[in-house]
Amino acid sequence: MTVTFGSHTLEWLGYACARVETADGTVVYTDPGRYGTLDGAWDDDYGTHPHPHGRAYDARDGDVVLVTHDHHYDDEGVRRVATSDATVVVYEGVSAEGVRESSGRDVAEPEDLDYEIERVAYGDHLDVAGVGIDVVPAYNRADGPRDDHPYEFGCGYRFVLDERAYFWTGDSDVVDEHGDLDVDVLLPSIAQSFTMDRHGAADLAHDLRPDLVLPIHYNTFGALAADDEAFAADVASRGVPVVLDRPREGE
Repeated sequence: MTVTFGSHTLEWLGYACARVETADGTVVYTDPGRYGTLDGAWDDDYGTHPHPHGRAYDARDGDVVLVTHDHHYDDEGVRRVATSDATVVVYEGVSAEGVRESSGRDVAEPEDLDYEIERVAYGDHLDVAGVGIDVVPAYNRADGPRDDHPYEFGCGYRFVLDERAYFWTGDSDVVDEHGDLDVDVLLPSIAQSFTMDRHGAADLAHDLRPDLVLPIHYNTFGALAADDEAFAADVASRGVPVVLDRPREGE
């Protein structure tokens, strides 16, 4: 399914991968790949869950690809979405060794991919292909129930296209650094594990007051199960527009 936001189109492709396209054809992807979400293998292992639809995806139309941390880095996923002259923005802590240690996966080092690689850290700002990108802290709070993502393990991204600001939270609880962001479209995780849950994400939507909320990073497999309809009702009750991107019947 494709979501329309003004002259932009948005699509959630599964797990942490969202696609945003402007009217002039500039395309940004967040965290492409893993768990078979882009190579067509997802349905074999996780198809009892409602998202994604499991088809292979190989568009290679992305001008900018954003990678938040080791858990979401997938070299084959990047290849499936990036144009030959794409810029891949990679958080400084991401490494092939870190991916092997955290998940047992063998991947190429980002710098070994055939793209322009931009390494970033908290607080960095850069402009790539007309996209303004701010690197936002993402982590599990020390006083919270989760400890999978310590401070400086990964990041989130606020990115601006046509003066519309998007915020992909990355794998994070709601943290103080999110509180003063100027956001038009919020892309939060609402998973029950590893990140903010739907209640925290709804609170964040209430505080930031975006023009649209599109949740991602949930229901890809069991540990990420979340009640998206309850989330949408909660956010809408606070006067914030919200949409759910679900596969259409038969896709």
